[in-house]
Amino acid sequence: MAHLQKAIDEAVATFRDLTKLEEPLARAAKMVLTCLTSGKKLLVCGNGGSASDATHFATEFLCRFKEDRRPYPAISLTANGEFMTAVCNDYHADEIFARQVQGLGAQGDVLIAFTTSGKSKNVLRALEEAKKKNIESICFLGRDGGFTKSVATIDLLVQGANTARIQEAQKLLYHVLCEIVDQQLPKK
Repeated sequence: MAHLQKAIDEAVATFRDLTKLEEPLARAAKMVLTCLTSGKKLLVCGNGGSASDATHFATEFLCRFKEDRRPYPAISLTANGEFMTAVCNDYHADEIFARQVQGLGAQGDVLIAFTTSGKSKNVLRALEEAKKKNIESICFLGRDGGFTKSVATIDLLVQGANTARIQEAQKLLYHVLCEIVDQQLPKK
């Protein structure tokens, strides 16, 4: 029980620290809403556990979040194993998301990236490719942001040293972002 209490205490402290992200989260929600109501799409990526978060986030828009509504275009760039292994074989793993942004992305789209360390080279490359194509981006970062900090249009940085607490806090952040956007999206 002591271990559980410690984890809860750490999670509560991490979650309370999120209040400083209210302004960039509101800007991120506006960016996503503008993208989707303009007929554009979300491109979403991340590694490992962050890949799961990327797919989860995309699903909230392509399927639904709370209430029934029409689907909105959101593509998880982590969901195509055949493509990703081809890129790893023919190019380099650092290019798995950048090539998809290059091939699928268009101005008006938004790239959403997840990295708990801020040190995922393939996430960095995706953000760099988005910038080249004038695609706005939002990055859910952890720790100190690593070398990915300040590359995206908007950073949502969850500071801390515990990866599990960072991922839990990022999940809260992206669910709140979904709530804000979902309330304003046309249902039909």
